[in-house]
Amino acid sequence: MTPEYSDYIVYVDESGDHGMRSIHQEYPVFSLAFCIFKKSDYVFDIDPGLNFLKSKYWGHWDVVLHEHDIRKNRSDDWSFLTDGKLRNSFLSDINTLIEESKIYIIASVIHKKDLTKYPSLQNPYELAMFFCMERLNDWLINKNQTGRIIQVHFESRGKNEDSKLKDDFRQIRNNTPTSEPSRTDFSKITYRMRFLDKKVNSTGLQLADLVVRPIGLHSFKPDQPNRAFEIINNKFITLNNGYYQGKCLKIFPDLQNKEKPR
Repeated sequence: MTPEYSDYIVYVDESGDHGMRSIHQEYPVFSLAFCIFKKSDYVFDIDPGLNFLKSKYWGHWDVVLHEHDIRKNRSDDWSFLTDGKLRNSFLSDINTLIEESKIYIIASVIHKKDLTKYPSLQNPYELAMFFCMERLNDWLINKNQTGRIIQVHFESRGKNEDSKLKDDFRQIRNNTPTSEPSRTDFSKITYRMRFLDKKVNSTGLQLADLVVRPIGLHSFKPDQPNRAFEIINNKFITLNNGYYQGKCLKIFPDLQNKEKPR
């Protein structure tokens, strides 16, 4: 019997250091983005759209986009970005692609300096993933995905880190995280985690890579001009039922609002 897979697929990427031993002043946050695609949109529109953009600038679509490479343009593949006119054209096309694509985003940003005030919550990655998973679960149920298999793809970071992330993911899925328990019942949907090598030419993973840093930057420097975030801001899922209300961009801690972890 063919498994009943979800109509949606998820790609996840991070920005920033998730460790708590050192906090970089230039980027003292850890951000995590879940990019969700309806499979029919992904196959027929989004994947071809990114490939067409790549063919425009490289003549092929085998190059793998990384936000860091776009900012630093150090390798031969990215040397054309030293030309200001081409760079502006490329960034404009990337922004247009994201703006016109049907991408649903759930994200969490952890402010590491403020997190030190919560001694029991010292794993930014697990905490951010938990926030995103809670909201993803609620949204999928609203989309009539109960009882189906949803595949969540992460970029591989190494054997030991992947193993730890698997444990964190399993604990969240089983509602036994190291942080305080969730009100969410994850048993209504079957979650399957997959790791992809960062060299894999995955459209979903590349788009997740492109959106996650602008989200973190906006949270850290909200008054700084951020055209990418202006576009991304319209892609966040909004929940208006149950325990989770409003836009699915979770900032923690939010000390101004004296926010609790859940």
